[in-house]
Amino acid sequence: MVKTLVYPELSYKIIGIAFKVFNDLGYGHQEKYFQRARALELDKEGIKYEKEKEIKLNYNNQCIGKYFLDFLVGNKIILELKVVPKFKHIHLKRTLEYLDTTKAKLAILIYFTRDGVKYRRIINPKIIIK
Repeated sequence: MVKTLVYPELSYKIIGIAFKVFNDLGYGHQEKYFQRARALELDKEGIKYEKEKEIKLNYNNQCIGKYFLDFLVGNKIILELKVVPKFKHIHLKRTLEYLDTTKAKLAILIYFTRDGVKYRRIINPKIIIK
């Protein structure tokens, strides 16, 4: 069991920005518009990020595929945005694949729903956190 939060300050800022974006835009927009608004807010806060970060999946030193992360924030937190009514298992599965491939410690899934912002912090189960 993890006794301390992974990247607590940056996580707090990321989640806070999600609420700000949702409060300003409201519900009902496409995911790409929430992504653009989030990028503007990250810029305003001076938080470094890569948008639509390509990561390669290798097997026997050969690329067999690639993923595109919505955001890689601070070169350490994977951030995925979804506009869906509720949490779906497929989003968790895909995020776990991203964590495994990148060896990142933390991902945050943010859902923009009719009822507001929902989020999940997902710790990489293959990384030992001290």
